Amino acid sequence: MRQRRLVPLALAVLLTGCGIPTDDAPRTVPPPGPLRSAAPADTTAPAGRAAETLCLVRDNRIVPVVRRVDHPPTIADQLRHLLVGPSGAERDNDLTSALPGAVNAAGATVTGTQALVAVDEPADDGGRSDEVLAFGQIVCTLTSREDVTTVAFLRDGKPLGVPRADGSLSSRPLTRGDYAPLISER
Repeated sequence: MRQRRLVPLALAVLLTGCGIPTDDAPRTVPPPGPLRSAAPADTTAPAGRAAETLCLVRDNRIVPVVRRVDHPPTIADQLRHLLVGPSGAERDNDLTSALPGAVNAAGATVTGTQALVAVDEPADDGGRSDEVLAFGQIVCTLTSREDVTTVAFLRDGKPLGVPRADGSLSSRPLTRGDYAPLISER
């Protein structure tokens, strides 16, 4: 009879000793490792506290690249950083931009969850003709933001028809999905 009482007690002791220990109070869990990018981070730039995604080009594909910046960029900052093009380290990884000579983006604002990008007339300087990649870079970059789901392009305040990945022109707001066949994660 005494053995029968000891078996449940022994089982309770064994089960109590197994498992994950509990803490007396909540504890902070560090975030996972650094954000990964298709290209190594520019080692000359200081590590920032915020992530900024810019979509660059390699082998006729759009490649999202995460940069670290000191503070979350405004939409105008992010477009300006995209227009500057790849950093030295990104160029060393064969990343480039289709924007110079293809699209002359003058600025961007956000209305609701839609980015409105003003586009000037392109300079007739024999520039690049890969407009699909250029517009795709802008759409991919701006929709990487939490506050933007679509991007519309305007010229002189009127909707501008821009090429999508399937070759069609659209003056409607665009999403990352409109350029999905051109986007490579590496």
